[in-house]
This record gives sequence, structure tokens and C-alpha cells, in this order.
Amino acid sequence: MSDNADPRWYVVMTHAHGERLAQEHLHRQGFRTYLPVIEKQRRHARKTETVARPLFPRYLFVALDQTWHCWQSIRSTVGVSHLVGNRNGPAAVPPHIVCELRGREDSNGYIRLEKRAPFAAGQRVQILDGAFSLFPALFEFMTDSDRIAVLLELMGRRVRVFVDEASVAAA
Repeated sequence: MSDNADPRWYVVMTHAHGERLAQEHLHRQGFRTYLPVIEKQRRHARKTETVARPLFPRYLFVALDQTWHCWQSIRSTVGVSHLVGNRNGPAAVPPHIVCELRGREDSNGYIRLEKRAPFAAGQRVQILDGAFSLFPALFEFMTDSDRIAVLLELMGRRVRVFVDEASVAAA
């Protein structure tokens, strides 16, 4: 790839869980790649740990200059399934997409997505299952780890309880 031409970004589809392997092998061939990652909480054996996960599972970006047309080396790279495109060949990604993703990275390289609360503060919600499903609840706020704080009326006072986001619906 020549350094004087502006690279265009293309999307590579990888094999399942093969994003890092494909990225490593593309780097060995001299390609510039970009794999946007997010932080995820993983729970296993009563432990919670933070791990990096691809923002787009099975996909990564590869930069190519506009004069380079030899796609075969990318197609046969270990971990790569194919380049995303149509009959005319690989389709370039609009340039602002990669720039915008990179602009959302924090100091550790993780993409920060703005998560909007599914309910307005003070909105009545219903807990769908468990011991608190019979009590009226008010949405209070959402935590970073996909948990929702609700206020329950218990024994004449409001009590804050944290539940999974999937366990709450609008009342």
C-alpha cells in the first residue's frame, strides 16, 4: 500500500471470534486495521471482570489506498471470511464513520457509547419477576453496568433497589 494516497476504509468479515486473529495476520501483511472495542462486564464463577469485546462482532476495518486493487491477499488471510461488498467488489465505508468511532474512544482505547435511560426519572415502572414484582416502583436512574435503580414503596418509605434492565418494563 502506498503511503502518499489517502486510505479508504473497508469492512472485513471474520470467522466467529476471529477478529483479533484476522487483525494480527493483516498487520503481518502490512495492512492498517481498526478494531473498535467496548468494555463489557463478564460474570463467571461468582467473579465479575471487565473485558474488551468488539463493538461489531465478526467485523473489523482495513485501510487501503484507492490505487491498490489486489483483494486476494486479504480474502485468503487467516481469520478472514470475506470483504464486505457487492458484485463490483468491496464497498468503501464513508470516511466519517471511522473518524467518529475513533473520536468516541477513551484513554484506554474503548469506545464510549452514550446509553440513554429507558425511562424518565420518576416514571412508574413494573418489575417483571422476583420478590419485588408485586410492588409499585418508580424509575430513579441507570448504572453503567446495565442495572436500574428503582424506588419501591415498602412499609411506608421509599427503598432503592437495583435490578437488571431486562427485568423492568413501563407500568
